[in-house]
Amino acid sequence: MIRSAFAATALLLAVPATAQSQQEALDARYDRALAAGYKALMLCSTIAVAERNGTTRTPASVEAWELTGIQTPHNAIIGDLPYEINRRPSGQIAHVAVTWTDMMPARIAVYYGAETGCSVLPIGAGDEVSAAQAPMSAAPAAPVQAAAADPALGQQLAAPFVRAFEGGFGAGTRTTAVLVRQGGAQAERYAPGFDANTPQRTWSVAKSIAASLVGGAVLSGETSVDDPVGLNYWRAGGASDPRNAITIDHALRMSTGRYSDTPGNRTDALYFGGSSVDETALNWPALHAPGTVFRYANNDTLLAVKAIGDWLTFYPPHEFFAKLGMNHTVAETDSRGEYILSSQVWTTARDLARFGQLYLDDGKLPSGERILPEGWAKYVATPSGPQPEGAFGYGAGFWLMNKSEGVPSDTYAAFGNRGQYVVIVPSRQVVIVRRGEDPPGAGFDIAAFTREVLAALGR
Repeated sequence: MIRSAFAATALLLAVPATAQSQQEALDARYDRALAAGYKALMLCSTIAVAERNGTTRTPASVEAWELTGIQTPHNAIIGDLPYEINRRPSGQIAHVAVTWTDMMPARIAVYYGAETGCSVLPIGAGDEVSAAQAPMSAAPAAPVQAAAADPALGQQLAAPFVRAFEGGFGAGTRTTAVLVRQGGAQAERYAPGFDANTPQRTWSVAKSIAASLVGGAVLSGETSVDDPVGLNYWRAGGASDPRNAITIDHALRMSTGRYSDTPGNRTDALYFGGSSVDETALNWPALHAPGTVFRYANNDTLLAVKAIGDWLTFYPPHEFFAKLGMNHTVAETDSRGEYILSSQVWTTARDLARFGQLYLDDGKLPSGERILPEGWAKYVATPSGPQPEGAFGYGAGFWLMNKSEGVPSDTYAAFGNRGQYVVIVPSRQVVIVRRGEDPPGAGFDIAAFTREVLAALGR
């Protein structure tokens, strides 16, 4: 052990200081480019999708919420980067440009319309961008009839709702919306500047939406969760590659066995650098046999989505959303048109409540039409194979709250960065939605909120 430490130290000292400083300068430049991409995309998506939904968000509001308290090191960079919001003659956003250096073009996020929102272009792209490149969007989405507001339900939930907005479930948390749906009624509350039509990024709640799209492909007969992902990692007649044994089920359960560079693997190059899904997510090497190790990774969800790519060509996400009445939801893509369904979906609290209700109804719409396979809700909420350490278990694209004290054991949920939650409690026929823009280190205690909501609802 001492010998290994000595060898590592000797290797580090063997690297010239100039090389270390060059790498530091390169990393700093890359971080600055990513921060600019982050800012361009957040401004473009937040404002354009809000306007699509018939509401508004100002740049100052985006800077105060989406662009404050973000991940390091971008948090220290992003505020000072100048930006320009470019609009068409109609007033619709065309693209957002963020300057990050004098020696390269601005980082660009382009609005491609009502169905797929904004995409951030690769670092260095942008000089040729014009308003004419992106198609005009359709008219703003029409309001959809919400579940009936129930004053009595709102009164029952007043105490946990107030605590959610006052930091009662985590110091430093910033709640933007809470909504509880039970039966045919719901109660909701919003932060100033937000309303029922205001979209926010789902972050990893999108993984549960991705699992649902996989369910749609399974219902159609196009695929099975036991099918290999089918990317053919080795040429015909070549040696066996263990990744050829990865199934869609492995990908949904975060057990592909593939390497990822960070826990959860931040996928910054894809989310904010403008790289594509194919470039970023597909070809990581395997360190474990599929189905033997749990490792939460954006790349696994993207792999599952890639496996149903042909089906999505004919049945894109916006058609699934339309069936559910999720008319204020947009699934965005990379600049090549591949869906980034590990994170990049914009939606409202009400649409997420409709999504949760679909699972309470085992994949059937109020009309009786089935859009998920029978038993799909049980499938996604059932642990199988390796499980994560910590307070929550994992099913297939959903987190399990079966270890949360005081919460019904059948509770499962979609979790997302910055405090996005959709909690589904089948035994109580309840859906709980919480939206937020929590900074790093300020965790919203979703189990405690769920307990208080259920207690307030009584039996």
